Amino acid sequence: MAYIDEGETIKPQFVVEKLDELTGGDAIITTEVGQNQMWAAQFYKFNKPRRLVTSGGLGTMGYGLPAAIGAKMAFPEATVIDVAGDGSIQMNIQELATSKQYECPVIICILNNNYLGMVRQWQELFYNKRYAATVMEVTPDFVALAEAYGAVGIRCDKTSEVEATIKQALEAVKTSTVVLDFRIAREEGVFPMVPAGKATTEMLLV
Repeated sequence: MAYIDEGETIKPQFVVEKLDELTGGDAIITTEVGQNQMWAAQFYKFNKPRRLVTSGGLGTMGYGLPAAIGAKMAFPEATVIDVAGDGSIQMNIQELATSKQYECPVIICILNNNYLGMVRQWQELFYNKRYAATVMEVTPDFVALAEAYGAVGIRCDKTSEVEATIKQALEAVKTSTVVLDFRIAREEGVFPMVPAGKATTEMLLV
């Protein structure tokens, strides 16, 4: 898999690559549902088995944060990271309270594009960008929301700041749950993908 570098516009693939690099591929990664789920599976190079905790094809939006808390309870010494989208994370974001109350510090890495990204991608490719119910014009301030729960909130909107942001989170998660708000390229797509009703030989590569 590859992607095009756009300078200071953050590419979500780059964020996941940096998560992999800075954790040595040794973190437990949970995911929400959608593009974030695909990018995590594609660009985090797991160096041990049973380190990806995901709902797979079930489409369970909101799965990632509770799963991360459960993984942290089972493996308290592990670094646990929920790779999330700004849509899915809002399904169960109140579980920040559970993470704090039961002292299960995890990192929530939000790849924030102000869309329900996976559905938006299908609408772009197959419905001429006639976006319906996928544009999220009203979203919370995730940094302020994290702080309201007593967690650490950090926003990043430049590629050059991604590495430092993740390093800061890896230090802070030793004592507190951390919410990272990465403002990514808004219409970045996940590829390859197989259109509905098509064979794998007809997959879209770009």
